[in-house]
Parts: sequence; C-alpha cells; structure tokens
Amino acid sequence: MKALKIKALKIPEATIIRLSVYSRYLDYLVKKGVATVSSGEIAEGVNSSPAQVRKDLAYFGEFGTRGVGYNVQNLHKEILNILGLEQKWGVIIVGGGNLGTALTQYKGFQERGFVIKAIFDNDEDKIGTKLGDIPIYAVSEMEEYISKEKIKMAIVAVPSRYAQEVVNKLVEADIKAIMNFAPRVITVPKEIELRNVDLAVNLEVLTFNLKNKN
Repeated sequence: MKALKIKALKIPEATIIRLSVYSRYLDYLVKKGVATVSSGEIAEGVNSSPAQVRKDLAYFGEFGTRGVGYNVQNLHKEILNILGLEQKWGVIIVGGGNLGTALTQYKGFQERGFVIKAIFDNDEDKIGTKLGDIPIYAVSEMEEYISKEKIKMAIVAVPSRYAQEVVNKLVEADIKAIMNFAPRVITVPKEIELRNVDLAVNLEVLTFNLKNKN
C-alpha cells in the first residue's frame, strides 16, 4: 500500500463524503475479522460501483494489490488519516435547545472521534447545569473557553435570527470550522470552513424526487 501526499488540487466534496462512507463499511469489516476486500466488494457494501471506489481512492495514493485487493485494516487506517480522524476533535455546541440537546445524544460523534466538550447558551436556567456529562456555560464565557481548550470546531444550533451573531463571535474567538444548523445564509471569512445543514432543504430534495420519479 502506497499512500501519496495529497496534491494541490481540489478534491470533489462528493469524494470526501464517499470516503466517510467507505471508512464506516471498512470499520464494519474490521470488526467482522475480514482481512482483505476488493473494490467490487466495497462498492456492493456501500451501493456504489467498483470504478467509483477506485477513482476516489486514486486521489490519495495506491492502496491495493491487483488480484488481491485491499488490506482492510490498513485501508481503514489510511482513510481515517485522510479524513483527519487519526486524532480526537474537541467540539462545542452553541445552543442548548431541542436541537442542541439532540446533538449531544448522537453517539456517532463520539464513535468517529468528535468529543462534545461544552454547550453555550444564554438561558440562565441552563447555565451552570449539565446535559449528561456536558457542562453548559454562558455565551459570554465562550471566547475564553475556546482559547483555553484550543477548540477549533463548533456546531451552531440557535434560532436563525441569532445565527450570524453567534458565528461572528466564533470567528472572533478563532474557531476554524463551523457546522451551522440554522436555516439561513451565513457569511464567514474565506479561511473559515463552513458547512450548512438545512434539514428542510434535504426534505425538499426528497419531495422533488418523489414528485418527478415517474
């Protein structure tokens, strides 16, 4: 297996998403004790095509052996490294309402190496309490906490009218990556990684597909 340094080219976002899916499937195979796997078997396991699997992996190096396939454990480790998941990431959530609460209970974060370290909210009834083992602090304490704990990632789960203000505070606090669940357009400096997750938009994609399926 020969991993290459990622070249100075833009990797399609769809490829990164598929790598995440591949890594989950490979994790499943590791736990089953499977030693080797072919691109065809990966494709079957994730509902893709062998050519797509090979193309996605080729962006990052040569990982398999012709006629043998891929070493499952090694490929799994390489993809985790590519995705930056060779380490744990401390994450904060801004917004301790229903959505913020639900996100703290999502076990997938912990399983993939994302550790929810703290929640920030303006509700005085929540400040100083905990959601499970996760402490809730005042938003006014956020910048100091981010600096002290060297947090680089934040999830915004506040009502849309507050989202830009919160994001501005996060940028000022030197957060480098933001996942925004507020259903509105957010602007950030170009050096900040921003990903918007609008649940309604995803439902609208489903209704479009349903309406036009036939």
